[in-house]
Amino acid sequence: MSTVISAENVSKSYLIRHERRDGYVTLRDVMVRSARNAAQRGLDLIRGRGYTNGRSQEEFWALKDVNFEVSVGSRVGIIGRNGAGKSTLLKILSRITEPSSGEIRIRGRVASLLEVGTGFHPELTGRENIFLNGAVLGMSRQEIQRKFDEIVAFAEVDRFLDTPVKRYSNGMYVRLAFAVAAHLESEILLIDEVLAVGDVEFQKKCLGRMEGLARSGRTLLYVSHNLTSVSQLCESAIWLENGSVRLIDDANKTVQAYLASGTSASEGIAVFDSVESDKEAFIHSVALRNELGAIACKFDVLTPISVEVRFACRRKFVSWRLFAAVTRSDGITVFSTTTWDYNHERHPIDSGTYVAWLMIPGRLLAESRYLLTVGFGEPPDRRHDRHENCLGFEVTGQAFEYKRSIGMLAYPFQWRIQKEKENATT
Repeated sequence: MSTVISAENVSKSYLIRHERRDGYVTLRDVMVRSARNAAQRGLDLIRGRGYTNGRSQEEFWALKDVNFEVSVGSRVGIIGRNGAGKSTLLKILSRITEPSSGEIRIRGRVASLLEVGTGFHPELTGRENIFLNGAVLGMSRQEIQRKFDEIVAFAEVDRFLDTPVKRYSNGMYVRLAFAVAAHLESEILLIDEVLAVGDVEFQKKCLGRMEGLARSGRTLLYVSHNLTSVSQLCESAIWLENGSVRLIDDANKTVQAYLASGTSASEGIAVFDSVESDKEAFIHSVALRNELGAIACKFDVLTPISVEVRFACRRKFVSWRLFAAVTRSDGITVFSTTTWDYNHERHPIDSGTYVAWLMIPGRLLAESRYLLTVGFGEPPDRRHDRHENCLGFEVTGQAFEYKRSIGMLAYPFQWRIQKEKENATT
């Protein structure tokens, strides 16, 4: 098969500023700081350190010597932790930014779906935004007109087509944005985390559309933290770690290796640096505790697991929910739950810091390795904070005396046996 995308030693660096501005700055301060930076820059060069301007700027490599090839009609997933370089790679492939070094060769028209809704104007109607967004994404007016009815039908917003999108719900907005981007005509499609938004039914619809595009012979590069969809949609996968390629293999094998890596590195607690962010609500930390209350990452199949989530709100929420999901090492989601599962009534929550506990009962999870995802959202579909696969843990031991459990669950289901009454004979 011919190659449509080739990356050779692709690297991308950025400059991170460390300059502090403490109130009023005089000319003397500037001169002293410039002299100090010049001296520090010389010392850093002698020592071989990666600072480009003394202590004021640091050179950060988002990608480093990335090499891969993609054949015509291939479906390739790109996975890795936050900050691994996935989105940077797609931006280079989309020609939004240039690599600092290395070379990218692309044969064919490229369509990018890197941020759903880019190009939408809140004051324009849905109809007007279809033409505006389509033009931003590279579609001609004739192409948009030809696909207009399909886009509207896919988005299911025909009743609100002439309403300004500022009055749309988040779900309606996202459906319309994805519908426009999903109807691009191109040989190569680059997709970044489109399944991270919207409700479950919409996500299934998006996945079905992408599967249809893949079956039509288009080349697909798909970035996602949804490892189940990567395994389902893609033939192969690229695992990025700290800007470098860790593994390129079959999608299922790559996902399993990635999950196993995360599980083995877990210590039972994850702390997130979200305090300085501008999020209205964020998660401080997540911890796994055993039946004695101690932090752990290995549990017996018979004992319960307590998930402790510390989170903070910067304003009052009339409606809110915490989310948690447990994924097995092969990428299969075992279960997901939200605080609304327990009580569907809306209970406002004031600004402040809170602790929530989720109890996973013993004899529920079978012996295997698992990953935990947590998040905080505002119904119906607004996400404030989410941490995919943030903690790994292992369940070991026998659920029953005579054999190990088979499958995802080790729950002791009840059986009822009754002897039928024998028919009376005459």
